Formats: sequence, C-alpha cells, structure tokens
Amino acid sequence: MPGTPEARGSRNRARLGYRLRYALRNPGRVVPYARRAARDGWLRLKHRGSHVAYYRAVMASDTARSPQAATGGNPSQERWLEIGRMQFDYLLGHGLRPEDRMLEIGCGNLRAGWRFIRHLEPGHYYGIDISPDILIEAKKTLVRYGLQDKVPYLTPVDDLRLDFLPDGWFTVVHAHSVFSHSPIEVIDECLAHVGRVLAPGGFFDFTFDRTEGTEHQVLREDFYYRTQTLVRLARRHGLEARFMDDWERLPHGQSKLRVTHGTPVPHHPAPDPDPEETA
Repeated sequence: MPGTPEARGSRNRARLGYRLRYALRNPGRVVPYARRAARDGWLRLKHRGSHVAYYRAVMASDTARSPQAATGGNPSQERWLEIGRMQFDYLLGHGLRPEDRMLEIGCGNLRAGWRFIRHLEPGHYYGIDISPDILIEAKKTLVRYGLQDKVPYLTPVDDLRLDFLPDGWFTVVHAHSVFSHSPIEVIDECLAHVGRVLAPGGFFDFTFDRTEGTEHQVLREDFYYRTQTLVRLARRHGLEARFMDDWERLPHGQSKLRVTHGTPVPHHPAPDPDPEETA
C-alpha cells in the first residue's frame, strides 16, 4: 500500500518512469523541481569533489529561503515542531535521561535539539552541523525557548571524523535525516570514528532513506540504501547495527538503525611457559 514501509522501500526515485509518473500526478511540482535541479547542478560543478562543501552550499541556499524547510523539507512550522517532537518522544521512550551526554550530528536549527537541551542537564548537549548558516538559526531557537542557562555546545564541522571530541564520552549519539543526504563514503567516515566517542553501553541512532531494491540517489541530495549495506558497514568498524521496527511505524518516511559497540572478542592470554622448557 502507498505510504507503508514496504511501499517506501520498493520505490526507485531515480528511474525515469518513476519521475514521469510523479510529474503527472504532481504537475505543480515540476517547475520547482527543475529549478532545484538547475541550482544543484551549478553547486555540484562549483564544489566538484567535495560532497560536504556542496551540501553546505545547498544548506546555505535553503536556510536563506526558510530555516524550517532547510531542515525538514517543509516550510510548515507545525510540521517542523511535529517531527522534532517525534524524535524527542522516541528517545524519551527509549530511556533518555537528564544525565545522559548527547551528541547530535546534523543538529540543524534544533528542530528536536531544543527539546533535548531542555531535558538534559546543563552542558550535556553537543550539536554539530556542516552549515554555519543553520547554526546561526539554532542560536535563535535557543533564545526563543529561553535555554541559555543549559549552556549547550554548537559547533560547525567540515567532516565527521569527530577528532575534536573526547573518547568514550557520549552515552547517546543521534543523527536524524543526515545519512539520507550522504554518499556512502561520508557514512563510512562517521561509522569509522563514532565508536571512539561512544561511551560503553551507549548507542548511536541514525535515520536513512531505505530501499529494498537498487540503491540510488536523486540530485546528489537524497540517497537510498539497503538496510544490510549499512549493517555490514557498521560491522566493518566493530559496531553492531539493529533495525528499529518501532520507529518504522511512525509517520515520518525514514527508517532507523541503532548502532552499539560490538561484542568484544574474548582475549585468551598465552599460557605461562613450562618452567622445564625454559630452563
């Protein structure tokens, strides 16, 4: 059925047939799509070779138009708040505690972040984003909700190596609608380094656009991956990834994986040498 997880996972939005059918059903979106395609083509040419630089330029353009649309694809303030509340309620239901130390990758203008900041103890929220423009909007969100005394950290980054953050510090790492806009090498970079900053027993939740067919991308902005591709990628870096079925039932359009440290391989020390053999 349209809109179900199974239907979402079976679509290939890069195929010409899909795009033609979509255009026929939604003629009012053809011109905006053409404009976006032209803009994205120019930005890819201008920032050739760096997806982060390209997408930072996309975010700057989208933020100038609407900070809510830049982080949610929908200019409605009500929808912006609804998706943020959904993220917060989900983690709260999974035991998010005020004493948790949280890293939000791609925090944007704090669509969910302001709720996390309000819930957590002062200084326990760290938000990073590749877009300085959207972080300026995040500061405005902090002021709007009067959260200055929570002293959150907001930092721009140009990669996901997380090399400026301490080992084993964050009990919760969260990335909503980040990997859905990332090529596989960016996801690989994050998974290669997130285990270092993740505290023992902590977890990393991230959403992605799921396909059960051919993996594909649209306009180099939206990327669709098979679940097993990301599970195997996490395992390569010593992490275990679990598909979150309860998230799949919520009305948001993306899937979620939860990543934790893998089970350590038991260490069996070599036996002490036989005294007679070493004599």
